[in-house]
Amino acid sequence: MVKTKVIEESEETISILFSGTDRSFVNAIRRSLIADTPKMAIDTVRFEMGTIEQDDEVWETDGPLPDEVVAQRLAMIPIPTKHDEFHFQDSCPSCAELVVEDRGCPQCTMIYTCKEFGSEGGRTVTAGDMSFLGAGGSIAEKYHSIPITKLYRGQMIEFYATAIMGRGRDHAKWSPVCGVSFVQRKIGVINKPRKAKILWDLNLNITAKDFDSNKRLEDIGMVTQLIDDLHHVGDGTEEASDFDDAITLEDVPGEFILSFETDGSMTARVAFEMAIRELSGRFGELDEDLATVM
Repeated sequence: MVKTKVIEESEETISILFSGTDRSFVNAIRRSLIADTPKMAIDTVRFEMGTIEQDDEVWETDGPLPDEVVAQRLAMIPIPTKHDEFHFQDSCPSCAELVVEDRGCPQCTMIYTCKEFGSEGGRTVTAGDMSFLGAGGSIAEKYHSIPITKLYRGQMIEFYATAIMGRGRDHAKWSPVCGVSFVQRKIGVINKPRKAKILWDLNLNITAKDFDSNKRLEDIGMVTQLIDDLHHVGDGTEEASDFDDAITLEDVPGEFILSFETDGSMTARVAFEMAIRELSGRFGELDEDLATVM
């Protein structure tokens, strides 16, 4: 039976230890995180075109960036994703039976609006200038500084952006994670105590006292530091020949460490839980198909 243990976790990053499994299983979760985890992202943008007279000034919607570029930037802004409140449009209780062009309701759609003016010295319009038409969908404050465009005197921008639920396999904007990787867990082993002193004399992170009585280092965090330290005595260094693999790293069978971070649209734990749910549902459908065929 596969076991999991959270090694390190923050709001946007997480490292998880898997035990009793193999590479294919962990890789399936990695792929599910990237391609299957549901996420809200801006899909369409309606730009308002024209001029406005205000405070004896004439403002035109002729910013320096093409609409396509602005739309692409909007698509990559992390939209708060609440899986228990929003649905995919094709499975929305209110919109699923409508034609695609008519879909869009508070249960499957989030709408943001923005109307900003430039300045003499230039004003940067950011994600913090976007307003959510509703409650609970505002862009997180830590992402308010994400730039959208820059406007000067006489320039303005006005748009309505619509966000819907999607998956990374359809477009990168719907992929909530980045830097997804996994490695087999390793432990450090002292093979030649006398030659290992070459590493200790460098006064880096790990010392001989960190190893147990069997000359083994199993703590995951310390092994990570040991890996960094060994680069100072590895191939290409002057100490490599004298060190002569005095300390080596051994794989732990059936144990892997998965690490990733999110774009801020959801916490790392939620992204992991949703990936597992999506993967589980897919295997459940496969079992049903096999049962039908056989």
